Parts: sequence; structure tokens; C-alpha cells
Amino acid sequence: MDAKTRATRIKLVAFDIDGVMTDGGLHYTDDGGELKTFNVQDGLGLKFMQRAGIELAIVTGRTSGVVAARAADLGIEHVYQGVANKRAAVAGLLEKLGLHWHDCAFMGDDVIDLPVMTQCGLAIAPANARPIVKEYAHAITDAAGGHGAVREAIEFILVAQGKLDAAFAPYLDAP
Repeated sequence: MDAKTRATRIKLVAFDIDGVMTDGGLHYTDDGGELKTFNVQDGLGLKFMQRAGIELAIVTGRTSGVVAARAADLGIEHVYQGVANKRAAVAGLLEKLGLHWHDCAFMGDDVIDLPVMTQCGLAIAPANARPIVKEYAHAITDAAGGHGAVREAIEFILVAQGKLDAAFAPYLDAP
């Protein structure tokens, strides 16, 4: 089954953070605080998905207040941080939502993401993903993590589901 066909069935999209929603860089302040940079165009894309009725989740191996703040800013309800076993976390979320693995897409960039990516219905890797992760991905974005990869993946799914025009419509109807 090709990636576009897989994308037609997606009801939940889960994202890794570092290297996917960010460029993977970790910045520390003198007092030990952590900084990350998120792409604002990815953020609008995530809103498109929510309006299209697709559930969103963040599943990351690290724990950061920055991630909690970004998730709250975007209204992402399902946030799992400090997760050693991402497959188990997503399995629990699928059960909670009454969904199945083929309903789920996961976007990841490193080997820690492979157990969940090989289980889900649509595995997406950003351009900067490790080569072995790209081998297992159903789709690979042209953009790198933190540089529009999330938006590209979102638009791919929305096009496959015939929902992208509706997402753009409020912005194109302006006089």
C-alpha cells in the first residue's frame, strides 16, 4: 500500500519533538534553562489538522517545560514526555481513543522512533532523519525537522483525505 492510501485512513498523528518539530538543537541558558525553536508554519498546520478532526499527540523521550508550553499554546491534549517506550505510549493512546494502529501516523527521526513507526499505519520521516529511519518510513518530507517538515507531512495527509482545500478556504475567501 502506498503512502497516500495509508494517509487516507489517518485519525491520529503523533510527533516526536527533537529533530521533528524542532531542528534537534538543544540550547541551554546560563541558569540551566532549555530553549527550543519551533516553526510557526508547522503550528498553523497543526491547527488545520485539529479543525479537520484529526487527533494530535506529542510523544518524546525527553521532558521539557518548553514542550509543555508549546503543546498548551497549540491546544494539543495528548502529550507524553520522558517516554522510553514510544510504542507503548501510543498503544495506550490508541486504546483510550478507540483507534487502531492503521489509524495512526507517527513522525520520527531517530532509532528510538522505529518501534512505533514500524507499527503504525503511516510512518513519516523528516529529511534530516537518520538513514535507517528513512528506510522504514512510508513517506519522507523534503523539509527538515524544525524547518517545515511537520507542515509538509500535515498537508500530505490533508490532501490524501481531501481536506486541504477546506483548511485553506477561510484564507482564500478574503475579498
